Amino acid sequence: MKLTSKSTLFVFVLGITLAAGQAMAQAAPQANVPGHPRVNEVNQRLDNQQNRIDQGVASGTMTQKQAVRDETQDANIARRESVDEARHGGHLTKAEQKRLNHSENQDSKRIYRQKH
Repeated sequence: MKLTSKSTLFVFVLGITLAAGQAMAQAAPQANVPGHPRVNEVNQRLDNQQNRIDQGVASGTMTQKQAVRDETQDANIARRESVDEARHGGHLTKAEQKRLNHSENQDSKRIYRQKH
């Protein structure tokens, strides 16, 4: 495989992004928030999808590029969740949960198609 400067830059940025993501995950793990089942459900689904992405890359059914796209989508969902929680003192409304679940469903279907 011939690497161009553009693809080399992509791999470098990918490495930095993954390292930063792991550092953030270790610094602030997503824990269950007692009494907030909507938040817990969204976080659990994000964790499950990350595990599925990791398994797909490990088994070779997903490329690194596909994994990065899916992880970026998951990060976007997590960012939207944080913004929604900040608006409501750590809670999610039914409508916010519904929008986040819709995005997670789309991401889940994409991960499934890529792995199979």
